[in-house]
Amino acid sequence: MLKQLSPFLFVLTIICSCSKDDGIHFNSSSKAPEVSLVKTLGGSVNESGRSVINTSDGGYIVAGYTQSIDGDIKTTRNTIQYDFWVLKFNASDNLQWQKTYGGSKDDKAFKIIKTSDNGFAIVGYGKSNDGDVNTNEGFDDIWVLKLDNNGTIVWEKTTGFSGADQGFSIIQTSDGGYFIGSILDVTASGGLGNSKKVAKHAGGDYWGIKLNPSGDIEWRKYFGGTNTDTCYDVAEATDGYLLIGSSDSNDVDIKNNKGSYDFWIVKTDKSGDLLWEKSFGGTEIDEARAITKTNDGNFIIVGDTRSSNKDISQNNGGADVWAIKITSQGKLLWQKNYGGSSFDVGRSIKKTLNGDFLISGSSRSADNNFTNKGQNDALIMKIDTNGNLLWQKTIGGTDIDFCYDVVELTNGNIIAVGESSSNNQDITTNKGFSDLLIIKLK
Repeated sequence: MLKQLSPFLFVLTIICSCSKDDGIHFNSSSKAPEVSLVKTLGGSVNESGRSVINTSDGGYIVAGYTQSIDGDIKTTRNTIQYDFWVLKFNASDNLQWQKTYGGSKDDKAFKIIKTSDNGFAIVGYGKSNDGDVNTNEGFDDIWVLKLDNNGTIVWEKTTGFSGADQGFSIIQTSDGGYFIGSILDVTASGGLGNSKKVAKHAGGDYWGIKLNPSGDIEWRKYFGGTNTDTCYDVAEATDGYLLIGSSDSNDVDIKNNKGSYDFWIVKTDKSGDLLWEKSFGGTEIDEARAITKTNDGNFIIVGDTRSSNKDISQNNGGADVWAIKITSQGKLLWQKNYGGSSFDVGRSIKKTLNGDFLISGSSRSADNNFTNKGQNDALIMKIDTNGNLLWQKTIGGTDIDFCYDVVELTNGNIIAVGESSSNNQDITTNKGFSDLLIIKLK
């Protein structure tokens, strides 16, 4: 496995939007909500919040990981390593329960979803083969947890081979099962992990894994080329599944790389067979991080771009948040970028109650309507279904602060989660190296 970082784990803020036909759009009549809560949780080492969803009781649940065994973390272990960390809050932001899951080695959670039985499912990856984890086939394995409403494990599943195989996204599918977006170290697996070996693949590939409602594997398929292909998110269409992320390959499954890393979208049918693949981007580094379905049956994909040519109309600085809207057949409907003269990146997108979209990420810019407190600030922004920027908000201190996910609650309040190393400006407390960060807007 190679890349996971590129020069993106930096930044975000926001501003303008542009398409090939449009200039900058900013809806000044849409007022940004106010920050009503900034909370850090952690211990003396490292914590991170990676995913947040609203819950049926009006509250929310956060998933991420913890390395500490002190401070705010309630755990029975006495050694320092990463565990899945899940925290349930009520509508008044009071912590109702928290739980850690894992074994004696590093295990990190990246996505939590609600399930149809009022429980939760979580995906991540880890190295453990003890504790809550039954097996491990190599370095990192994808690890899936099914929880009930109180956080008790209903079932767990690991899958992987001898390399670094990592899970980043999970959805519950229309048949009651689950679909996982992950990366497979095809070189280490020797071509295993597909319905049949494909010798031409190498490095890291997109790995789509279909589970039944009980967590049993129905099929696994990988897609990519001979360079680095990293799947960050998935979505379901009426006739299949979409996998999105970044790729710098230009062979095997990838036929039209635009240059360096592109937004790469793969569509399969419900059996995992490839229907089509598309690359979007310019000649610099462009990475897709999240996808969501729109009310009109299309999809918006968000990430970041360093390009200013080909599919990208302009670039405001080092990197911009970049969003594209495509049909279920991969036709580009519009593209917009948002940012200032420094580095601004997108990490998540979720639909709001009124059909608009919340994007989270980070920003280093201090122009183009962005403010910056120092290094990376957590970024939250809202766009409409045409990609027009409605508002943007940055929160941070003088150190590094990120948002990785954001959600609107049933009462219209907004919760964003991420991590923070600051202890000043907007973020008054730091418990250790990096803390889990919770921001509330209302």
